[in-house]
Amino acid sequence: MRILLVEDDLEQLEPLQGILSEAGYIVDAAEDGEIAQWLISQKDYDLLIVDWMLPTINGLSLCRQYRLSGKNAPVLMLTAKDTTADKVMGLDAGADDYLVKPADLVELLARVRALGRRVPNWQGYSLRIADLQFHLAELSVERSQVKVELSPREGQLLEYLMRHPNQVLTRNQIEDALWEYGMEPESNALTVLIRKLRQRLQLLGAGDWIRTVYGMGYRLNPQE
Repeated sequence: MRILLVEDDLEQLEPLQGILSEAGYIVDAAEDGEIAQWLISQKDYDLLIVDWMLPTINGLSLCRQYRLSGKNAPVLMLTAKDTTADKVMGLDAGADDYLVKPADLVELLARVRALGRRVPNWQGYSLRIADLQFHLAELSVERSQVKVELSPREGQLLEYLMRHPNQVLTRNQIEDALWEYGMEPESNALTVLIRKLRQRLQLLGAGDWIRTVYGMGYRLNPQE
């Protein structure tokens, strides 16, 4: 899951980015609202974590503009503003959840997981497509009572594909989703990663579920 973290206090931004990355998320960070707005125009995010009090464009305005643009990823507002009126304003601006600083990190990660579950193929603590089940916390994929472990990178790729089943995803879309902003993958990095994931899925008889759409990209096309 790709997250945009918007926080102007570096003493909070850097540790939080590290914690989210260790939890397996791909995290882009922005220190003010203008940078965040530009990143949103460049990439699609699965979740935004936004401070309210930001330079250039505050979090409330950023959230409103994000909704007006038609984008619908969940937004978690993380702010020191703690009155009931503040919370109402934040939620009315388009935030899906609201957490007051200083936040308990265990609670924050639980809320991130909860917001990430807002996809139709989420079941329990897993993503499921047909009879293939991906346990995100374990980084294991299971089919017909056979379980295979994945590397973190393979897991990120499978999660992205399973969140967009039956869709043709271009190479650029997948690279944008898996590599942090400013990190350019080597020319064959995605090809190698796709091959490794197919090999893992082949152990479950599902290697051919990742279809190459020539001239376009890839599609997760599960058997019915």
